[in-house]
This record gives sequence, C-alpha cells and structure tokens, in this order.
Amino acid sequence: MPTIRDFHGTTSRDEAVHVVYLEQRDARAAFAFVIVGDALPRIVHWGRPLSDPSTLVACVDALRPQRVSGALDETAWPSVLPTQSEAWTGAPRFVVRTDGVELYCRFAVTDVSIDDDGVDVAAEDGEQGVRIVWRCELRDSGLVRQRLTVMNMRVEALAIGAVELAFPVPADMTELLTTTGHHLRERSPQRQPFTIGRFQKASMVGRPDFDASLLLNAGRPGFGFTEGDVYSVHVAWSGNSLMAAERLPYTTGLIGGGEVLAGGEVTLPAHGGDRAGDAGYTTPWLYGSYGEGLNEVASRFHDELRVTHARWRAAHGVADKPRPVILNTWEAVYFQHDFDTLKALADKAAVSGVERFVVDDGWFGGRRDDTAGLGDWQIAQDVWPDGERSLKALADYVHAKGMEFGLWFEPEMVNPDSRMYREHPDWVLRPTAHRLPMQGRNQQVVDLTNPDAYAYVYGCMDALVDELGIDYIKWDHNKYVTEAVSPRTGRPAVHGQTLAVYRIFHDLKDAHPELEIESCSSGGGRVDLAILSLADRIWASDCVDPVERADIQRYTSLLVPPEMIGEHVGASPAHSTHRATSQRMRMAMAFFGHLGIEWNLLKEPQAALDELGVWVDAYKRHRDDFMHGVVVHGDAADPAVRVDGVVSADGARAVYRFTQLTTSQTYPAAPVRLPGLDPDADYLIRPLDCDIDSGEPFTQIGNGQSALGWWNADGVVMNGAALAAFGLRPPSIHPANAVLFSATRV
Repeated sequence: MPTIRDFHGTTSRDEAVHVVYLEQRDARAAFAFVIVGDALPRIVHWGRPLSDPSTLVACVDALRPQRVSGALDETAWPSVLPTQSEAWTGAPRFVVRTDGVELYCRFAVTDVSIDDDGVDVAAEDGEQGVRIVWRCELRDSGLVRQRLTVMNMRVEALAIGAVELAFPVPADMTELLTTTGHHLRERSPQRQPFTIGRFQKASMVGRPDFDASLLLNAGRPGFGFTEGDVYSVHVAWSGNSLMAAERLPYTTGLIGGGEVLAGGEVTLPAHGGDRAGDAGYTTPWLYGSYGEGLNEVASRFHDELRVTHARWRAAHGVADKPRPVILNTWEAVYFQHDFDTLKALADKAAVSGVERFVVDDGWFGGRRDDTAGLGDWQIAQDVWPDGERSLKALADYVHAKGMEFGLWFEPEMVNPDSRMYREHPDWVLRPTAHRLPMQGRNQQVVDLTNPDAYAYVYGCMDALVDELGIDYIKWDHNKYVTEAVSPRTGRPAVHGQTLAVYRIFHDLKDAHPELEIESCSSGGGRVDLAILSLADRIWASDCVDPVERADIQRYTSLLVPPEMIGEHVGASPAHSTHRATSQRMRMAMAFFGHLGIEWNLLKEPQAALDELGVWVDAYKRHRDDFMHGVVVHGDAADPAVRVDGVVSADGARAVYRFTQLTTSQTYPAAPVRLPGLDPDADYLIRPLDCDIDSGEPFTQIGNGQSALGWWNADGVVMNGAALAAFGLRPPSIHPANAVLFSATRV
C-alpha cells in the first residue's frame, strides 16, 4: 500500500489549500493533487518521490496561471474533470442531460476520505442535483489510477453522455506515440508532435480493436524504450472507449480518456431529496504510468497484472505453475479435424514437449466452415460421435499423454444459420425489430444482457468444462459490435454487454478455479487491463509471420507481460502473408512469450521436429524468468534491427534477441546496446545452446566470412555498464532472421 500524507495551508489569496501526496518509494513513484477551497482536485506532481512533499502547499501560488487579455476572469488550470465552470474551453469532458437538456455543473468538494489504498473525493452541484466521487490510487507497481462515480440527486432521470478524466503532463512533453493497425498487423507505432488542439483515438466496435493504442504516450521529443521522460495512459475497458491528448493555448497538455457511451445507454433513475441515489455510473479505471523510457512505463503495467493474478490464485487456492507449451490446431487442420487426425497430432505434440493441446473451431453443431453452427454449443455428432472416437475420448487421450486439454469457443457470437438463432432471434443485438447489423464473418452478436441468452451460453460452457475436463478455453470474438441495441430494452447495449462478458469470465473461473482462459479477438482485437485482469493469456495476432510479429509483440508488451502474450511457431510460408522464413527465425520470435505451436507437425520432416524439440526444451529452462523478469527493448538507431530481452528479477540472468528484419546501411550490423543489466556486475555473454551455430560463417542464416570472437561456447565476459554504453557486435545474419544469446552474472 502507498504512503499517503496530506498537508494544509493557504494561498496568497487566503484560500484554503489541501494537498494529498501518495508515494511508492520502492517503485520510485509519487503522485499529488491539491484542492483549492472547494474546487475539484488538480494534479500537481507525478513522477519520482519528493524529499519534502510538504512544500507542495506552495504549488498553487507556483503553478496557477495569471489572468490574460481576451479571456475569462480565471485562466484554465484544469482539474481531473475539466468543465466550463473552471474556464475549460476544450472538448466537453463531462456531459449529463435530463429530458434531453444538458446540465453545466460546477462541483464543490464536500468530503475527502483517505484509506490504506487511496483517496476518495466527494463533490456535488447541489443546485443541479448531481453528485460525484473521484477515486485515486497509487498502486504498488507505481501506476496511478483514477475513476469517477456519478450519482443522481434529481427528481428526474439523469442521462450520462460522457465522462473523460485526465492527467496533466509537463509542458516539455511535446511528442506523442500511439499505435495503429488492422487485422494481421496490430500495434504499428506512429509518432507526432503534441501540438495545440486535440488528438483522439476512439474504439467504437464494442472492443478496443486492432487499431487501438494500448497506451497513449506523451514524452520529450525522441523518447524511446531506454531514455526520455514519458507519461502514458490506458483505459481499462473492453467496450467502446477513447483516449485523447489535448492542449489549449492557455494550458499544458492533458492525456486521458474514458468509456464512450451511446445516447440512452446509461441513465440514472430519478431520486430526489438532498442525497444521491445508490445507483450510479462508475467510469472504467484510467491508468497512468510514468517512466524514464518506455521500458519503465511497461514494467509498471507488467507488475500490476502479475500481482492481480497472484492475488486471485492465492484467494482461490490455485498454485503457481509454469506457462505450459501449447499446440493449437487452427493452422494445423482448420475445420478438417476428426479423432484419428487429432490423436496423431497429439502424439507428435507430446514428443515435441507440448503440455497443452487445444482443439480450435469446428467441433460443435453444424460448424464445418465459418458460415453455420456458431451458437450451437453442443458437440457435433457427425464429426465427434459418442464412443471411442468422441471428443471426450480425445480429451481423455490428451490427458493420458500428460497434456492439458483446451477447447475453442466464441460465446458472444452466433451464425444466423444455426439452431440457436432460428429458435431465439430475439437473443441478437439489432438496431430495429426488422433489421440486423451488417454481418462480419457470417456472424451476429448475442445479446448477453438478456438473462435467458446469458444463462444458455454460460450453461453450455460450464457443462462442457465438466463433461470433457477442459483445462483451458480459447475465447474468440470475431465480429465488430455495431448498431448494438438490445431487443429486450430497446436501448444501446455495449456497456451492458461488456459487463456481461466480464461476468461470464468471473462465473466460469469461480466455478472452475483451475480453468485458464485466453482472450482472442480475431487475434489482438481485445487487449486491455480489464480483460487482462480476468484472462490468463491473450492472442496477440492471427499473424504468426515472425517478421510481422517482431513489432506486434514489441508494442503489445508495452501493456502485457511476456507470459500472457501468446507467441506461436507457425509454418513457412506463413499462412497469413505467404512469407517464407527459417525455422530458427520462427522459433526465436516466439521464445520470450507464452510459447505455442500453430503448425501441422504431421506434415513436417523429422529433422524439423527434432529442432523444434530442442527449442522447446530451451524455452522451458528459461520460462520462469520470462514469468517474473523485466522486459527490455533496445533503442537501436538502425531501423532494420530490433534488440529485445528479458532480465531475471534479481538481475542475475538475461536472454536477448537480435533480429535483422531487413538489410542495414551498416554491413555488418553495428554494435547494439544491452539494456537492463546491473551496471556494477560482470556478465558472461554467449549464444544460447539451441542457437550456437547460427552466427558462424556460411551457415544457413549467417553471412559473416570470418568468425565472430564471442559467438562460441566460451563467450565473453563484459561489464553491465559497458554493455549498456557501447554494447557488443551481433552476428552478421541474413534479413528475416534472429539469434538468441544469454547474459549470466559472474
């Protein structure tokens, strides 16, 4: 829990000042806000701990802007919820209406309550009949998070239009980094100046989607993974949301965001009286992370998720275990599966070191392709007949081989060509009684806000977990949620649908604590802290081409720790791009995450299977460090190369990956810095055993014509500070290849 202190004083205008200071010294993080009179909190410090936080009492006089010509009597100094009553003239951030009429609120703080974990600030506009409670916490990880609850004191209903919280950033944070993307190319970085005006990224398809920027980052120009102050925000919500950066001529920049609500989606019932009703609207958590470089920013999110899952396991009596190596059948056989084929594939998987065997789409209803059967969550008797060749028999066979058994579901979706849809067309989200939304992949969205639909979907999944002994669910979500109106209520339903998805996750895992669930959404379409706090893993992308995966995985890791990122070895040429790559490249690119195989091993020569087994064994020797270690990315000046690694929690060991994506201007490649090591320690640097021949002259992936002095079993010993400053020379390798090497403290 944080250290929380508060201080009181007065301004030069004789106004009361209340400063609340939160500190996590071990995480090297601190945060403070000030309440001037009865105005809403203003953030006045976010960064490293202060030696004398009591001096923040003077921050109002030090920071409050002067009145200037041509403006209002007070110059905008934004609170955590800027409104026009405090001279905010930017985009509206708090929109509430009654009978269609917008209210302009001026909130006065009525109470400040400090507990072990954070601070609640209550405020209200008594004349307008609206009450709010702002919650702020500084987590053990050093993350700051805030959310707001809105309550109605009016005798009329109160419609919630928008609530967008914000963090201010220093004036010299003038560059933005976000990501964009599409299916098969998620998390593509883009940079731009943080100029005056508003930059906004909204996700309006019922999930964050491929184009989502997991983080919105503002920093000093040129900030990277290892250097430069950077402030980042993330909205922990799996439905419609936005993140925005905004500057006015009168203010420094704000970064923040919130849920996007459709008209009529959330309406607080009439209450009346001088107190707010119990029913309120609470925003998703808005998280903020500060760091010197993106590596530190990311490490805070990783720590937060690791602690969240560790606490859940402890509360449910679930022991920690290594991340099991997975084989998923999708790119191996697609819909063409049966008992004999998957039994043979399970045999190959077990020999290769696989520990979890997952049957993908096509096991249920009339699902022989993607046009029919979705929603009929009963085992298909024509493919998996009861008896010796049943899906239960396969699950038992997989368990007998010492592997866990997993099964694919898409619980939120239905094909119109299905028994479920024909019997219950009212269970589907639709804008009108006679029109469905535009289809995607022959699908529509099940209305999980309907209790009957929820009970059916949950009941089918729960029963199959028991019947088959399912250890793992791959949960997919393949259609945009558009024109999402519930036939039951006649109102937009993305908000309620998102809460229903969380509820199914909760209910399944409470009923089956050992069960693990992967969040997949056409690959990386639903990745956020809210779903990550419930899921055990995400599927980063449907593209397993290792060249594309280099940046997909790199920028996914800004939010997600490696043990939660599904990284699979696939076929060559890759199914999604038809790019041919070496087996070594494909295995090296999947090495740091939650390793899996998306590959028909029945069609591969024994030499390829033997090589796969060697790499799987090497992964198992290092995966504990990947579960608990610190992810680091290097800032190579050469756009053709990537340097990534994971350093053990105690700094004693690390594994690094050098990737040559394309040819470089430098030939051979220039030395690369190795971030994250103890600068006062010496390290033995050597190739991983599974990769020791890859950098030698005239090998399959190397093009150096003389020996590289350290690329051998003996390696070289160097100081951690030297490795971070001038680094070492990587092997000269062909494009679309990668090598792995280790660092061990001596």
